[in-house]
Amino acid sequence: MKITMAHGSGGESTSKLIHDVFSKHFHNEILEKLEDSAVVPGFGRIAVTTDSFVVTPIIFPGGDIGRLSVCGTVNDLLMSGSKPMYLTCGCILEEGLDIEVLDKVIASMAETAKEAGVKIITGDTKVIENKGGEPGLIINTSGVGFIPEGIDVPGPFNLQDGDAIIISGNLGDHHAAILGSRMGIESNIVSDAAPLCEMVGKLLSNGIRVHAMRDVTRGGLGTVLNEFSSSSKCTIELDEEAMPVSAAVKDFCGILGLDPMYMGNEGKMVLSVHKDDAQKAVSLIKESKYGEKCCIIGEVRKNLDNDDNYNVVLNTKIGGKRIIGLMYGEGLPRIC
Repeated sequence: MKITMAHGSGGESTSKLIHDVFSKHFHNEILEKLEDSAVVPGFGRIAVTTDSFVVTPIIFPGGDIGRLSVCGTVNDLLMSGSKPMYLTCGCILEEGLDIEVLDKVIASMAETAKEAGVKIITGDTKVIENKGGEPGLIINTSGVGFIPEGIDVPGPFNLQDGDAIIISGNLGDHHAAILGSRMGIESNIVSDAAPLCEMVGKLLSNGIRVHAMRDVTRGGLGTVLNEFSSSSKCTIELDEEAMPVSAAVKDFCGILGLDPMYMGNEGKMVLSVHKDDAQKAVSLIKESKYGEKCCIIGEVRKNLDNDDNYNVVLNTKIGGKRIIGLMYGEGLPRIC
């Protein structure tokens, strides 16, 4: 069965779609009230985020747009030091979308939300005309997380001299998986889309002094570290030999002329951690789900003599230095 314009009418077809797909997978005591807004218990400090997800293909090696939407929103909340609690789900469906595909995506959202320990508590569905081509799906999610008492919220302006720069795993897997699937390139690369709840929870509960923390998504590691460098007015020195990139992704990049430093990920984070806590932080992340490839890739140097002289510098394998600038323009080929 396909999505038709009647599914967006607000009538019987809409009710049936919500009952047969969304309520079936997202059922919880808050959502089941089917109110226009959800009422939930509150807290002292909250973190709020919102994001929209558009990806082709909708289902790709290692994941789908549903898992992507939950991971992206949950990870954004985690990076502020909060505990993710509640998500919303807004779906814009194109006429002609196969309901079996929609059901698979929503089931994936529900499974990923359960893994991340969050509840999807309210949402909305709209249907639009298909302007031609393969019918698509857009998902918008908003998320709310609670920040525990005593947690210092990490931020890109908090980097300190001597901090270790840590990456939680291999770069470029998500970007390569999406692009390879779109271009029909056969490989064993799968997306890294994953919620990072366990590793962040371990870092905070063990008192690791995390000065900055960010999930590495569009724009890649190079873009994130430039934001860190600019906000904290510091130089970040990286070791090219320490950069974790799988052999398959290296080969993929070689074929297409891509740079892993600017490739998108959906299950990786980069941290700036007090130098005395660095090894313990790496051990905690490696003990966590999705963190087995974690490693230290560089360190922070504060520019005390000239606050305007700061860069992200990559020390190359051949003994040279490369300035890692911001990604400009479209960053083609785009993956979302």
